[in-house]
Amino acid sequence: MAGESIRRIVSKGCFCALLIAIVAPTSVRGQQPRAVSRDVSEDSGDSSTELKNDALRRLPLKRLTPAAQQRIMDIADSPTIYRRLPAQAIDCDQDMFLFLTRNPEVMVGIWDLMGITNVDIRRTGPYQLEARDGSGTTCLIDLVYGDPNVHIYVATGSYDGKMVARPIRGSGVFMVTSRYAHGADGRTTVTGTIDCFLQMDSLGADLVARTLSGLIGRSADNNFIETARFMAQVSHASQRNPASMLDVAGRIPQVNDATRANFSKVIQDVAIRAQDRYATLPGR
Repeated sequence: MAGESIRRIVSKGCFCALLIAIVAPTSVRGQQPRAVSRDVSEDSGDSSTELKNDALRRLPLKRLTPAAQQRIMDIADSPTIYRRLPAQAIDCDQDMFLFLTRNPEVMVGIWDLMGITNVDIRRTGPYQLEARDGSGTTCLIDLVYGDPNVHIYVATGSYDGKMVARPIRGSGVFMVTSRYAHGADGRTTVTGTIDCFLQMDSLGADLVARTLSGLIGRSADNNFIETARFMAQVSHASQRNPASMLDVAGRIPQVNDATRANFSKVIQDVAIRAQDRYATLPGR
């Protein structure tokens, strides 16, 4: 198999499939819309053993059931690839950030409405999603833990496209961490990153993934940066033009009625808070 084909399978079909609901999917076509952010870092991620050990220590295992602990550690304790994505600081309402983090199908649905993605993502349970990219990639994503500062996703995925004789399977643990700074003007800066633990199920895929880990890592870095920017843009649009965002909420595909209603409520709350801040500015 040609090197370019191997690169496509591993970087898109395996790794980004597992990130599809948490990090911007690489199947998004064209350029993402420009977003509003206060200070978005452009630094690259890091795959050092020191950071991996730090991430393992910060996993909130004591707050999880024994079954969830085992599921996470089976992957995180001996990953094929580990990477901490570059920290991003964005101007984003805290409630909007939490909603989009916990309901990534909303962002994918907006991209679908804009005509810039082939990804199909559906909620199959209160904390579970299924995603397909239309090119042979499928993954199941479970939110196994969430609080305002830490969210943990566990994903299993496979690539069964025309370039492989048999499916390539993998799994991943993704720990999203975030903190919030509230300025004197009432605006919120959200700073966050993702620790990614990826494990491939076959020796051949494992070796290829390790060989191409730098390429895969850079792809994930760029996807995360673009996703952070897009989240900031959604928050900003909700503050400035809630009527248009409510129209979007009513039309986006790939979300159920409950999620659509919750998104509309968050948009309205974000707009009200922005109006309240504006009304209290000096000179008003």
